[in-house]
This record gives sequence, structure tokens and C-alpha cells, in this order.
Amino acid sequence: MRKAMQHRLLLAVALAALLVASCGRGKRINPADLQGSVEPDRMLYEQALEDLRRGNHTVARLNLQTLINTYPDSDYLAKAKLAIADSYFTEGGTAGLTQAVAEYKDFITFFPFLAEAAYAQYQVALAHYRRMEKPDRDRTQARLAEAELQTFLLKHPDHELAAQAEQKLREVQEVIAEGEYRVALYYFIKGNMRAAGGRLLELVDRYPLYSRNDRALWMLGEAYEKSERGDIATRFFARIVRDYPLSSLVEDSKRKLTRYGAAIPQPDPAALERMQLERDTPRSGKGLFTRATLGIFKTGPDISRAARHGRPNLSPPGESSGTTLSGGASEGTPGSTVVVETPGGTVAGAGKTAQGQSSSQELDRNTKKKDTRKKKEEESSSKRRPG
Repeated sequence: MRKAMQHRLLLAVALAALLVASCGRGKRINPADLQGSVEPDRMLYEQALEDLRRGNHTVARLNLQTLINTYPDSDYLAKAKLAIADSYFTEGGTAGLTQAVAEYKDFITFFPFLAEAAYAQYQVALAHYRRMEKPDRDRTQARLAEAELQTFLLKHPDHELAAQAEQKLREVQEVIAEGEYRVALYYFIKGNMRAAGGRLLELVDRYPLYSRNDRALWMLGEAYEKSERGDIATRFFARIVRDYPLSSLVEDSKRKLTRYGAAIPQPDPAALERMQLERDTPRSGKGLFTRATLGIFKTGPDISRAARHGRPNLSPPGESSGTTLSGGASEGTPGSTVVVETPGGTVAGAGKTAQGQSSSQELDRNTKKKDTRKKKEEESSSKRRPG
């Protein structure tokens, strides 16, 4: 008798455990089962949140979609659509983040005036940010992240996420600028000043916070020197002295300016303050060798050199940024248009792509003239040689 009682007790405990386990698994709720409930839409939404918390994303989305289709006038409709987007974002991966972007944009289209629309816009940018690749690879996701972050900051400048968005934008623009710099450096070393100049002119104008912008200005100065346009080269050397006063290239730039008899500008106070803040901001303790070694195994870009201070550029590509390190436009400063005279009498600037191409074309023409003149001199000298 006692053994029979113990057997039935063990069987009851096993059935109870099985029931609890089955209740713990997420499952889609049938709306017909909720007809007697006071708030069936709320129950669907809360069950979906519980499924999301447990990691049952597919089941949660089924319940959320049931809520949307069955109760189109529910107060939980907007929350349900946002939760679906969040579930894809949390899942991650290429497919998940791509679907998340589509769902967030769908939310913004249907609920543009809700406070959560700003959050959805930020999440769109963050999804592209997470898919961003290294500077020497495809920069499509980086440019999409830049555009979405700029949209967020222009539409919601006082949002609680604005500070985070600004820093993300600095990091994205560091990656884009680094990619442009590497290509320009390649052409510069190869002696193609037209290709190098076109990229450098746009880079120094659009991304004044870029960590190697002083080197980009130096390369532009040397490019114009090689094309025998020292009058234009001095403008870039002067910008190094004025806008990057803590750069290691300041003393060399001053010597260049002295050689050409150009005035040496005073450091811009706002630029000096920004560089001092950057210098005093704690950075990752990893050295150059460590970063290079880890970079082999890391799929994403290295953003450790990105600026931590200063206003990032909010203008889309093809437009002059109209901003400087100090926040206002001024002649010859980062973000303003650098005016140079072309041989045809036109005026070109570093702020727009077409103008930058005109300036780089001038570099190319002057370099070709120099090479042609040198070749003629060599031919003339060979003719004068005896025998």
C-alpha cells in the first residue's frame, strides 16, 4: 500500500514538472482562447515581451503580429510594431539587422509623431553602424550609418540619445575618412596628384575631426609644391598651424611658410582647446602593434582613434559642411571652402566634389607641364653632347 502511494506521488510530481516545463516554452496564443479576457491585446503583448525576454523571438513576433492583425485599434499597436523591430535587432546578423531597418522605417512611416520615432531613427543608424566594415573594404554601411545619424541629429538635436549619436557619427566619419586617406596616400605615392588631390580636398573639408587631417593637409601642401604652386601650398600649411596647433607637423609647416615668405598664423583658440581635450581624454591602452595584430582577427573597424570632442559634420556629401572646429564658418578653416585659382580663371574650392576635381586637375596639369619641360631639357642636353 505504501509503495503504491509513493508511486502515485512520484507520478504526480513528474506530471507537475512536465506541465511547468511546457508552460515555460513560448507558444503562439490563439485569440479565440482570449475571448473572455478583459484586455486580450494586453495579454498578447505581455506574453510576447516575456517570450522576447526568454529569447523566443520567432514566437514573440507571431504573437505580436496576431495582436496587430486582430486588434488594429489597440493601444498596443505601436508598441507591438516597435517590439517586432527590436526583436530583429536583438537577433542581429546580416539578415536580422536588415529586417530591423525595414521594420523601424515602417514604424517611423506609420507613427512619425510619436516620441518613439526618434528612438526608431537612432536604431536604424545603429543597425548600419553594427554592419560597418574596415576602412579598406566596402564603406556602404558606413555611409548609410552616417546619413541616418545626421538625420537623427538634425531632427532630434535635444533628444536624450543625441550625445551617443554624436559620438557614433564621429566614429563613422573616422572610418570613412580613413578609407579616403588610404586611397589618396596610394595615389600620392604613385605620383598621381590629380587623383590624390581630389580625395584629399574633400576629406579635409568634410571631416575636420579626422585623426590624420593634419597629415592630409600636409600631403596637399606637398602636392601643390610638386606642381610648382607654392602660393596655394602655403594655405594648407597655414591651416595646420592654425587649426591643428598640437600636431607634430606644426614646426615643419612654419618652416615651409617662412621659406615662401608667407605669414605664420596664430593657433585658433577653439581648435587648441579641442586638441587639448582630445589629448587628455583616456584612450585604449593598446599599442600600435597590438591594434594591428588584433585587427587581423577583428571583423569591424578600429575606432580607437576617433575624436571624442567637437561637432561632427552634419552636411550630406556634395555639400560644403559650413562648420569649423569652433562651430562657425570662416575662411581657410576646416569645413570652409578653400578657394584656389585655376588656369582658366575659374575658382575652385575644397568644399564640393566638382570644385575639388578642378583643383586636382590643376595639380595634374602642372605636374605634366613640369615633366614635359624636364623631358625637353634632357633631349636638348643629349643633342649638345659630342659624338
